[in-house]
This record gives sequence, C-alpha cells and structure tokens, in this order.
Amino acid sequence: MIVTTGVRADHLNTARRLADNPGDWPVTPRFDPVRRWYHRLLGEPGVEAWLLTWLPGQETDLHDHGGSAGAFVVVSGALTERTVTGADGSARLTGRVLAAGAARQFGEHHLHQIANEGPGPAVSVHVYGPELTTMTRYRLQGGRLLVAAVDRAGAQW
Repeated sequence: MIVTTGVRADHLNTARRLADNPGDWPVTPRFDPVRRWYHRLLGEPGVEAWLLTWLPGQETDLHDHGGSAGAFVVVSGALTERTVTGADGSARLTGRVLAAGAARQFGEHHLHQIANEGPGPAVSVHVYGPELTTMTRYRLQGGRLLVAAVDRAGAQW
C-alpha cells in the first residue's frame, strides 16, 4: 500500500515508489499508435497517480496542471520535457531529455510539454496533488503565451 500525505515532496517519493514497483500496477502498460495511453494508478483524497505510455512522436500540448503540484518519473525509454523560458514577448520552449530513472518535481504554476523524441517507446508515472480538475493548454505565438483550451477532468480525460 502506498501512503501519501499531500505534501509536495511526497509527490516525488510516491512517483518513485510506483515507478520502482511495476509488479504492483493493476494493468500492464499498453501502447496505442493513435494516441497516448494512460491509466489511473492511484486516487486518494488530495493525490492521484497516472501511468502513461509514449510511442515515438507522441507528445502533449504545452499545458499546466490547474493549480496542482506534481512529479513524474521516466520508467523506461526517454522523454523530452520542454518548459517556457524568457519574458512575455520573447518566450520560447527550452527542452531537456530525461532518460529512464530520471525524475522531475514541479510546483503549482508549472507549464510544460512532454514528448517522446526517441527511437523507442517510453513509460512514465505522474503524480499530482491535489487531484487534477483542469488543465489549461497553451500555444506560443510571436513569443507570447496564449491560452488554447481548458480541459476538464471527466470530459477530456
């Protein structure tokens, strides 16, 4: 059993524990050539965890987590995380490759895009607290960050 307290540092610990114990996952990861596959691994008051798979070329839009903090661990393969750098009018995406075993923790106002730019599939575990209720998707246009859409739990995922 996984114990969580809702404290941001625990999101990373929870993500690592889940990533390190795939035998405890209630499902075997699947790969869908049309869209990223995901499955909720954990849902408790104040925290949730998701298992995601990524085929080469699959990616998210640039997005936030609706005020939730979180963490993720790359279980296998490699993922590229892009974050927004620069000021309004000169904003751009800066990327870093995260190999298997790499982890990333983030706060309530974090914006990022994740992509599998590698030659093989990837698997990752993501933990959020509080639970996701909305995610705002963004686009960069002329160095400015613009809202593209707001997705809601139960409607878009």
